[in-house]
Amino acid sequence: MASFPAYGGPQPTQPRPPASRDSMWTPLGGALFRAIWLASLASNVGTWMQNVGASWLMTSLSPSPLMVSLIQTASSLPIFLLALPAGALADVVDRRRLLIVSQAWMLAAAGVLGFLTLAHMTTPALLLGLSFALGIGAALNAPAWQAIIPEVVSRNELQAAIALGGINFNFARAVGPALGGLVVAMMGAGANFILNAVSFLGVIIVLYHWKRQHIAELLPAERFLGAMRAGVRYVRHAPLLRAVLIRTAAFIVGGAAMWAALPLIARQQLHLTADGYGGLLGAFGAGAVAGGTALKLIRRYLSRDGLIVYGTIVFAIMTLGLGYVRSVLAAYLLMGAGGSAWVALMAELNVATQLAVPRWVQGRALAIFQIVIQGGLAIMSVGWGGLAEKIGIPWAMYAAGAVLLLSTAANLRWKTAQAGELELDPVPIPIPEVKAQVHDDAGPVLITIEYLISPARAAEFEAAMQKLRVLRRREGATFWALFFDAARPERYVEYWIVDSWMEHLRQHLRVTQADHDLLQFARSFHIGEEPPVATHQLAAGSGIS
Repeated sequence: MASFPAYGGPQPTQPRPPASRDSMWTPLGGALFRAIWLASLASNVGTWMQNVGASWLMTSLSPSPLMVSLIQTASSLPIFLLALPAGALADVVDRRRLLIVSQAWMLAAAGVLGFLTLAHMTTPALLLGLSFALGIGAALNAPAWQAIIPEVVSRNELQAAIALGGINFNFARAVGPALGGLVVAMMGAGANFILNAVSFLGVIIVLYHWKRQHIAELLPAERFLGAMRAGVRYVRHAPLLRAVLIRTAAFIVGGAAMWAALPLIARQQLHLTADGYGGLLGAFGAGAVAGGTALKLIRRYLSRDGLIVYGTIVFAIMTLGLGYVRSVLAAYLLMGAGGSAWVALMAELNVATQLAVPRWVQGRALAIFQIVIQGGLAIMSVGWGGLAEKIGIPWAMYAAGAVLLLSTAANLRWKTAQAGELELDPVPIPIPEVKAQVHDDAGPVLITIEYLISPARAAEFEAAMQKLRVLRRREGATFWALFFDAARPERYVEYWIVDSWMEHLRQHLRVTQADHDLLQFARSFHIGEEPPVATHQLAAGSGIS
């Protein structure tokens, strides 16, 4: 799976100046974007054919709802486990090479599964194991793939690129399952797996011929483990991004039930064959394409938060209905409505995530977003599958629908409306001058800034500094505090500590326009004739020569 900007997964969207007009996409041109889009379409069709083949094959190998639901878990769990390391890799290594390696890995896994299935050697354990291997490739692929999109489109074109990505993914969702079901019925699941393996070749060819522009960095690349810690720290201290992640998790808890139970709903409840199951997924994809096409119009009348709430309600109705209906036509209509709701939800959550993170941490932040989605699908698929074994599929779907309706209450506490209002263009501030030769690993580093504040505005200044505390912690501070001088109440000193000198230099280069505005606001309270005094102190013996 190419993981092109689809409404089922995270995509980055950080502002960056285009290198040249050739690297831009316009509605009428842009060879690179078109090549990526077309290669991604073929890969996504192959992936949906793979999904149909794997799920249907498992219903033949084992009728247990738990075993069938484990297919979804095997595909999603690697992303839950590996997304953060993959996001760190996407930010610190050459993304193009990482993508080629991950695509080749998935080609090999799908090819082996296809060969074994055609030879009638596949067992439930092998099917789960090779599905897990494909999930590993998808985990390594997704953050890097999503992070290259801002390299080939401008910020103004990003919404259009996301819309086209959603149409791509959901057109594949409409065509792939139907085609996959037909291939399974005619030639068996093994043929699906082989075709999926072939679909990765187009992506590899496009990536191989892409002459990606190297972006010169002022500082050395982050170390792998440090990059992962920085990603987690950023999310921990980014309230808007956390709100988006919570809203996503609230939906996925109930939203996973349909994906876990649909193969058995098709076989046992609707008495469909493999091509009928593919048709259900095709109806979902067709609804998603329609929803993606109408999304721009819908956004004129609904806010992002309102659209998420209404989308959740529609998806809940679909989930409840699938537990009740025995009519194939009614099931198709429900799946179409659910597809429209899914694409609207995922589009808005994706855009909100993208607009909440700056470029330097985009791979990691979006990987964590992916962890929420795929981890929720992996864990809750097992949960809903186990529940369906105990109380039956209809009652499990009723319970999932109720959970989805309850999840709309998250809108009362966690809003996403401010996403997009942040100015995330980089505004680096000068690197501090030092007289000693400071090693990159020297540290910890204690930074202090001394302010003179009018006592009449002290409370207002302290409130502004609490916002600045979040900024310092988000960008690397392991400790932050604000003190005032008891002998001179107008004298305030801000302290914070970072692990190393290099980490502090990165703080200077990570400042965005929104950060800069906050820094300027805090310093506007200073009443001294000279600017606030900053000092940089390093732990003795920590690497100075």
